[in-house]
Order: sequence, then structure tokens, then C-alpha cells
Amino acid sequence: MQYIPSRSNYKVGTRQSELALIQTESVIGQLKKFYPHVEYEVIKIKTIGDKNLLTPLANIGDKGLFTKELEIELDQKSIDFVIHSLKDVPSTTLPPNMVIGAILERADPRDAVIIAPWRQEKSLHELPAGSAIGTSSTRRIAQLKLSYPKLTFKNIRGNMNTRWEKLSNPELGYDAMIAAVAGFQRLNWADRISEIIEPDRVLYAIGQGALGIECRHDDNDTIRMLSVLN
Repeated sequence: MQYIPSRSNYKVGTRQSELALIQTESVIGQLKKFYPHVEYEVIKIKTIGDKNLLTPLANIGDKGLFTKELEIELDQKSIDFVIHSLKDVPSTTLPPNMVIGAILERADPRDAVIIAPWRQEKSLHELPAGSAIGTSSTRRIAQLKLSYPKLTFKNIRGNMNTRWEKLSNPELGYDAMIAAVAGFQRLNWADRISEIIEPDRVLYAIGQGALGIECRHDDNDTIRMLSVLN
């Protein structure tokens, strides 16, 4: 027998970017199929990672760059659950009073190459020596350097829209950038992908392509409601 939630309204925490909101609305849409009479209120929250767009992620030195503020609101019961890109959730530590209530079906976990729209090349191999590749991921840089020693790597921060704007401006000096395939697909930007990188060249991040939903460990009602999404 399907669980009947004890509440008629739930507050859903999310980051403010277009991609985060698309992902949130997708999850809510799936929940509404099971619980059509339940309402879900979206609460937008800005995280440390959203506020600091200049420092490389590895140099900020704080776990949960894209989750901490959301978890604070969750702990204070301002919201009932949070929708994360699972790769943003620290892989070894959740706050002791939090759990992952559901993990949705994983989309394509691979990384993509997006060549600047003002360039003619279609792949990393075609780019000339010294070309600047935008990424703030030490994981991506370390692996890409092995296959493409002629390329250089340049920090690029911001949500998908911000990074695309930076890539599209020749004056900023980005020849290409690396991003998750799933993010571009969810934004309906798949046509902007120049090349998909297979995992034998660059292994994708833990949880990349999946959405995870975090809630309080003692909120049995929310946990049971979310379980239909696993």
C-alpha cells in the first residue's frame, strides 16, 4: 500500500541557479505523480560556492560548498528537504542529524567538452597548444593533463549560465570548458556539447549525474514520502 504523507505542504530547499531549479521542478513533478494532492513550496538559498565566484574551489577549503547553507536551513526546520546534485554532497560526511532520503535514477555521468562558440575546432585534440580550458575541478585537470599536455587550464566559476557567458566572450580567453553532460542535457543545451569524454580518459566524479535528496534523520514522514523516488 502506498504511503500517505501526514502533511499537505512541504518546503523544498534548492540553490538559485536555473539548473538547480530545473532539477527541483523535475523532482517535484515526480513526487506529484505519487502524491497529487500534496503541495511543494520551493525555497531558494544561496550557498558559499554561489557567492564566491573567483577563488578556485580547491582553494576555498571548505567541505559542503554547495550544501552547507541548505543544511543549516534544514536543521532549523525552515525547509523539509533539499535537492542536491549528488556530486556536490561531501562523499564521507553528512551532518549527524541528516540522511539522504532518496537518490534518483542517474543520468549520463560523463564529462563533456564545450568548445567556445567563436572557435572552429570540435574537440580537445584539435585545439592548438596553449589553448585555455576552463575548469575549477582538480580531478578533471589532473586527468586531462595526462592526455592533453599541450593545453593549459584556467579557473572558471559560476553556474552553468555564468560559465557559458564567460566561454562565449573571446576577451576572457577561454577556448573550451569542461562540464557534466547531465547538466547540459537538463538545460536542453546538448547541442552545445562538442565532445563527450569517455571514463577511460577522465573518470567522472562520485555521484555525477544523479540527484540526491537530503532530509532530517528523525523526519520519518518525509523519509517515507521520498522513498518512492529511490
